[in-house]
Amino acid sequence: MASKMNNNAVNLAKQLDVVDKEFQTLQILNEEGEIVNQDAVPDLTDEQLQELMRRMVYTRILDQRSISLNRQGRLGFYAPTAGQEASQIASHFALEKEDFILPGYRDVPQIIWHGLPLHQAFLWSRGHFQGIQIPEDLHILPPQIIIGAQYVQTAGVALGIKKNGKKSVAITYTGDGGTSQGDFYEGINFAGAYQVPAIFIVQNNQFAISTPREKQTAARTLAQKAVAAGIPGIQVDGMDPLAVYAAVKEARERAINGEGPTLIETLTYRYGPHTMSGDDPTRYRTKELDSEWEKKDPLVRFRKYLENKGIWNEEMEEKVIEQAKEDIKEAIKKADAAPKQKVTDLISIMNVELPSNLKEQYEIYKEKESK
Repeated sequence: MASKMNNNAVNLAKQLDVVDKEFQTLQILNEEGEIVNQDAVPDLTDEQLQELMRRMVYTRILDQRSISLNRQGRLGFYAPTAGQEASQIASHFALEKEDFILPGYRDVPQIIWHGLPLHQAFLWSRGHFQGIQIPEDLHILPPQIIIGAQYVQTAGVALGIKKNGKKSVAITYTGDGGTSQGDFYEGINFAGAYQVPAIFIVQNNQFAISTPREKQTAARTLAQKAVAAGIPGIQVDGMDPLAVYAAVKEARERAINGEGPTLIETLTYRYGPHTMSGDDPTRYRTKELDSEWEKKDPLVRFRKYLENKGIWNEEMEEKVIEQAKEDIKEAIKKADAAPKQKVTDLISIMNVELPSNLKEQYEIYKEKESK
């Protein structure tokens, strides 16, 4: 009969406790807009702080208008972003132009701020091929619809960056539900094994569509999933733009200095539905939970912080709001003017050189479309 393991040799009960204690939440700016971690405050000028606020306000208006346009039938697929501005925009603010973004379907704001024209983002939403005709000098991929697949792609792009000797990173985003996908682990594991310059962000907005975070995994944090891949992980207050910026900035420095990838979990919340395609959040979220998270709003706390510093006011914010509305109005007009999509358009962009079967189909549809 096999002897029992000596309980003193491996204390399994304490093993997880040891890991849990290593993953504390980084917060710099609390809900009242007060600095609570002076040592971690990032080195940003007043002008940079103003620009970050401007982008967050602009993105909130973009979300509101996009929802309205979707309801009017003028946009196609849309995943609301309100509540996640700190997680999305502050993380992007820590990047450089040469960095490569591989977004999920909720991460359109980041690629807009990286350089994708707004009207093309609207065309992507409509499924128009011009929406993914990305300028050659713009380092992005189209938003990924398959949950978690962008993590595998990011590992590959980051490997290419490393082999080319570039001082840049590949960054990607997924939600809490994405960490339950096999692609998530495959991506971070590959990245860790080859020590590639990648940043993996998990935007933990508490629900994988309607599945609560606590029902998805027994792990206390999602950041600690990095341990299995042998890479560092950190959990940050995803409603705190300064904490998000600081975490991504440090991860980028590590990556370009050859220290490998980082996994960052941002604790955040989406105020709206999962997407505008029929999701009803009132069926799985309570008003009390919504109210609790609204008190943590990233724009409110950052506004308080900047106002206390004397570098932001209502007039400045109104100016941003009006500019956003005008830009959106012009962009949707430009998207409306795009030529009607044809089958021959789709066939012609599928391959550099069309195989014989597609050449045949192309000629068939070309004739049909000419009538």
